[in-house]
Amino acid sequence: MYKDKRIFVSGGAGVIGTSLVRRLVAAGATVWVGDLKPRPSWLPASVLYRQGDLNELTRAEIEAFSPNAFFHLAATFERSTESYEFWEENDRHNVRLSHHLIHLMKDLPSLERVVFASSYLIYDPDMYQFEVPAAVPTALREIDRMSPRNLCGMAKLMHEKELAFIQRFSQERLKTVSARIYRVYGKNSRDIVSRWVKALLRGETIQVYRKEGMFDYIYADDVAEGLYRLALSEATGVVNLGNGRARRVDELVQALATHFPDMHAIEGESDIPYEASEADMSLFERWTGWRPQRQLEDVLPELVDHYRNAANADRQEQNTSLCAGRSVLISSVSRKISLIRGVRTALDRIEGQRGWAVIGGDVDGDCLGSRFTDAFWRMPRLDNLSLTELIEGCFERGVSRIIPTRDGELSYYAGHSQALRAAGIEVMVSNPETVRVCLDKLAFAEAGARLGFPVIPAAAKLDEGENNRYVVKERYGAGSRSVGLGLDRGSAQRHAMALEHPIFQPFIEGPEISVDVYVTRAGRCKGVVLRRRRVVVNGESQVTESFRDEGLETLFASFAERLGLYGHAVFQAIRTGPGECRIIECNSRWGGASRLSCELGLDSLYWFLLEASGADLDDFPYMRAATDKTLIRYPEDLIQ
Repeated sequence: MYKDKRIFVSGGAGVIGTSLVRRLVAAGATVWVGDLKPRPSWLPASVLYRQGDLNELTRAEIEAFSPNAFFHLAATFERSTESYEFWEENDRHNVRLSHHLIHLMKDLPSLERVVFASSYLIYDPDMYQFEVPAAVPTALREIDRMSPRNLCGMAKLMHEKELAFIQRFSQERLKTVSARIYRVYGKNSRDIVSRWVKALLRGETIQVYRKEGMFDYIYADDVAEGLYRLALSEATGVVNLGNGRARRVDELVQALATHFPDMHAIEGESDIPYEASEADMSLFERWTGWRPQRQLEDVLPELVDHYRNAANADRQEQNTSLCAGRSVLISSVSRKISLIRGVRTALDRIEGQRGWAVIGGDVDGDCLGSRFTDAFWRMPRLDNLSLTELIEGCFERGVSRIIPTRDGELSYYAGHSQALRAAGIEVMVSNPETVRVCLDKLAFAEAGARLGFPVIPAAAKLDEGENNRYVVKERYGAGSRSVGLGLDRGSAQRHAMALEHPIFQPFIEGPEISVDVYVTRAGRCKGVVLRRRRVVVNGESQVTESFRDEGLETLFASFAERLGLYGHAVFQAIRTGPGECRIIECNSRWGGASRLSCELGLDSLYWFLLEASGADLDDFPYMRAATDKTLIRYPEDLIQ
C-alpha cells in the first residue's frame, strides 16, 4: 500500500526514523526526510533529504513534494528533570515546529494520513509514580486522565489536540493518529540502555538509581514497525505504543550482567519518585492486529555488538589524525576565521569526514588564521612552488582537498587542478579559461556582452561616447583597489595615469549588490543568494543582508553556468530595478561575506566536500531559508 506513495518523515535520521525510512523505501514509497542531522551514509540515493531546522520549511517546498502521508517524529527532550534552558528549546523544536509543519500541510489535497510520535508523558504521573516501590505496574489506557508531567509532555498533548482539530474540520478527509510512545531504546540513541552498554564497554562503573522502578522499554525498530502499521490501519485519535510489559531497572542490570560478567554497578541516592508504568496495548492490537514481541534479553546481544564495533571504529579514528587524504587545506588563510569554522562545520556534517584536520596555508607564518587551524603550512610564494613540491607537501600533510581564497592564486590552482585530481587532491576552482576571464575585468565585460548578459561595458581607452561620468579602475586584481567613481572625463584621464592597467566604465547609479552562487561539477547552478552590501570596507562587506528577487536569481544562475564556473563564486552588480541589474564583475572564489549565504542554505563548503568525495549533489536539494538574515563582521578577542 506504500508503493508509489509520497511520504514525508520529519526526524527521519533519528533512532526511530532510521528504521521507519528503511521500511518505507523497501515498500516502494518515495520518501523525503527532514532532519537537523547530516544525511546518513546508508540512505539510498532515491531518498530526498533536507538538512536543517524544519521551522524554516516553506509552503512552496512542501507543495512541490505533495506528500500523501506525514510521519512527524522530529522532537527534542531531556531524559532527566528539564533544565531552565529547555524552555526555549521545547518552544521552538516541539511546540512551534509541530504547529508550523501541520499548518503548512493541513490543506494539501494530496495529504491523506498523519502519524504523530507522541508520548506517554501526557498521562497524569500521580497514576504511576510513587514515593515507595510499587508491587505491580500501572497499565495506562488511552482513556486515563491526563496531566503532562513536564514541558515535553505538554507540547505533545497540545499537538494531539491540534491534529484532532484539523481532522474534524477536514471532514475526515485527513486521518490523524497520535501514538503515545513509551521508553524507547535502540542503536545510536541517548537512552539509558545504550548509555550503560557504552559505559560497560569502556570498563566504567554504571550508577543505578531507583532499581525497583518499572518502565515499559520498547525497541526503536518495534516503534518504527508500530508507526508503519498504524499508518496502514484505520486508526485515528490516540493510541498507546509500548512493549506492553514493564521491567524493573534491576532486571535490566541483571540482563547486562550476562554480557558483562565483570561489570560494576553502584546504587546512587535519588529523590525522584519510583515509576511503575506500562502500556495497555489492547487498542493498538485491535487497530493493527500486531504487538511488539522482542524483549530486552532478545535485543541486548545485537546492541552490545553494535556499540562494540562502533567503539573499535572510534579508536581507529582517533589514531589516524592528519593521515593521508584526511585534511583540507585553506590556502592564503590570512585572517579568514569564519571560513575555517565553516569548513569544520561542513566536515562534521559528512559521515566519514568528522574529525578531519583543517590546515591553514599562508606565506605569513604569523597570520591570525594559523592560530585557529589544526595545523599550519608556511607556504612559499606560488611562483617558487612547483607542482611536484605542492603535491609532496599535500601528501606529507594528508591534504586531499584545497580551497583557494585569493584572486592571485586562482590561476595557479586552476592550471594544476587536473594534475592535482590525478594525485587524489580536489580543488574548489574553475577551469583556467573561466578563471582568466573573471580575473580580467575587460575580458569579463566582453564575455558577458557576447553571451547576452547585462554587464557594464569596459574599455581600455576612454570612449568618445555620451557618458559624462566614469568609473576608472585596474583591469586586473581586486576591483576596489585605487578605483575612481563618478569621475568626469578629465578626472578619469588623470586618475588612469596612476594605474598600471586602467579600464574605463560608465558610472551606473544604484545600490551595489553581491550574488553568491554554487555551480556543480556537472555545470548546473545549485543555488543563488542575493545580498545587499550595507557597509563596505576595502571592498568587502562588513554588514550585508540577504533579499529575494526571482528574476535576478534566474539571471545569475544562467550567467554562472554560461561562464563555465565551478564551485563557489561571487558576482558584484548594480541593481537598477526589480529583476534588473548591471553586472560589474565576478570573483570565482569564496567571498568575505559568503558565510551569510551558507546560513541561508547555499551550502557551498558542504557541497564542495561532498562532490570531492564522489557524491551526486542531486541527492542534496537546495533549500533556501524562508527568512532573510543579516551578517555583521566584526573583530573579536580571543584569550588563550
